Amino acid sequence: METPLEFVYAHEKKIPNVVWLSQPMGDGTVRDFTWKQALGESRKMAAHLKSLDLPAGSQIALFAKNNAWWILADLAIWMSGHVTVPLYPTLAVDTIAQILEHSEARLIFIGKLDGFEKMEPGIPKDMPRIVLPLAPSHIERAESWSEIVDKTAPIEGDPKRDPDDLATIIYTSGSTGIAKGVMHSFRTMGAVQVINELLHIDENDRILSYLPLAHAMERAIVEVMSMITGMHIFFAESLDTFVSDLKRARPTLFLSVPRLWNRFQQGVFTKIPPKKLSRLLKIPVVRGFVRRKILDGLGLGSVRFAGSGSAPIPADLLAWYRSLGLELLEAYGMSENFCISHSSRPGEVRVGYVGQPQAQCEQKISADGEILVKSPATMLGYFKEND
Repeated sequence: METPLEFVYAHEKKIPNVVWLSQPMGDGTVRDFTWKQALGESRKMAAHLKSLDLPAGSQIALFAKNNAWWILADLAIWMSGHVTVPLYPTLAVDTIAQILEHSEARLIFIGKLDGFEKMEPGIPKDMPRIVLPLAPSHIERAESWSEIVDKTAPIEGDPKRDPDDLATIIYTSGSTGIAKGVMHSFRTMGAVQVINELLHIDENDRILSYLPLAHAMERAIVEVMSMITGMHIFFAESLDTFVSDLKRARPTLFLSVPRLWNRFQQGVFTKIPPKKLSRLLKIPVVRGFVRRKILDGLGLGSVRFAGSGSAPIPADLLAWYRSLGLELLEAYGMSENFCISHSSRPGEVRVGYVGQPQAQCEQKISADGEILVKSPATMLGYFKEND
């Protein structure tokens, strides 16, 4: 099978000058990366990582909020023959320390973060650090991504990885409270392709990345799906700019959680009272105009698939969005199967239902009532717990 890396190389050759990543820089400007530019930076960082002579398949940590360099660093780690260990950008000090120790990470990329000074004590002082653009200032004992890229020649050729190589370790606490390392290979991550039998994503699609890339869902549907399909990724700058970020991206696909879907609704209600809006939506001659105005105002006017996950969504919220012409598909999945499990289909959405198994997924009920799911993305196991 083709790995996500091989798809990326294909896009670099086929559509080198098409924009892949759009990154707000915090000063009102946006930096666009074409496939050629993005791979150019990753190739140089991969060469640098190779020069460090780390043992093959070493774990390298990636600690940052979503941004273009998160994905470029992930690619560089893979190209150089290593394994990515993402850290959530809001972890407590003790958890950071536990993950870095348990994963045996040999180096850490540090990027855009809030409150880093409180989290930094979780990083061993002797751990080598590479600072990504947009990272907090004054990170000690660190090399700069930009400086490394400026002085380094790119890695040669198109480094390939075996589909069954370990690609990432995703730490998740689940219900235990102690973070376990979910191991995924390039094969299990690449299985996200089965979702495209429903979504039909291609290079003309756009998505806004804002849910943590350290989580399996965002990694699967945004990062890896984009690598495979060529979809354009836009990044959100901050919570304060979120709606303007949405309007800038005009996403054709949008994923969120019930809490944010509710916040969008409440924002609309501050401008137009619920009862008045309900009356307007019942008038055929104005219904279409009202729907378009509301969805365009939210930046969701171009969305063809909208999804909700992580928690059940209330019936009245589903009905309200349906009244606007936006059907929220629900999905279920776990870090352990890279979120490739179940989802509802258009026209089949109902409360308390997360839909049918995805293509190539199977389900059954065990003798003691557990739901068992077989997925092409089932993990290799938990790191250090396979015995």
